[in-house]
Amino acid sequence: MADGQIVEVLNLLAEDYEDDAAYPGRSSEGLNPEWPCDPFHVLIATILSQRTRDDNTRRASDNLFHRFGTLEEIADADPGEVAELVRPAGFPKQKANAIVDCCRMLRDEYGGVVPEDTDEMMRLPMVGRKTAACVRSYAMGIQSICVDTHVHRISNLMGLVDTKTPEQTEFALMDITPEERWTDINRFMVRHGQVVCLPNHPHCERCRLTHLCRYAEENGF
Repeated sequence: MADGQIVEVLNLLAEDYEDDAAYPGRSSEGLNPEWPCDPFHVLIATILSQRTRDDNTRRASDNLFHRFGTLEEIADADPGEVAELVRPAGFPKQKANAIVDCCRMLRDEYGGVVPEDTDEMMRLPMVGRKTAACVRSYAMGIQSICVDTHVHRISNLMGLVDTKTPEQTEFALMDITPEERWTDINRFMVRHGQVVCLPNHPHCERCRLTHLCRYAEENGF
């Protein structure tokens, strides 16, 4: 797919979702608007969002941030207490240990600042490329392609890419998308995947992208 085609996709999605996708790090990663849009809060909420639903992430992050308001407080916290707070997000012991260790590393090795570099951020527990990209995009203002299940699925369904893994999707999308639009991919595809292009039942009959979509063409739309 040529650059112009993916730009057309993003422009059409922007017309539908610009108003409710201003900060997908809140909506898709479960961060309550009550909390700051800073790298620390987005990082912790994105770790909590792994393998759970958005509403569970929000309950867990609300519990955690109401009890411990700063990176330093979480670094000094008892992982057992943190596990009870984040239990709604699932895998409480694993996530609690990762979050406490993450905050300790940030305090001890990075001066309490989340690093901007992807490889440095991926040194933190339970931080992969998707989490790092979310933090860079939504908390640091750095153009990055955050590939979650929606982005990976929709990109392949439409024929934008032909990839097997989210990491392959990330790099393939980088090749065909102008850098200044990288963040828009997650912003808009997540919402499209939540309301139109559903995982088990894409609603092609009410999708504006059918003329650009391989799946729609193959299914007669």
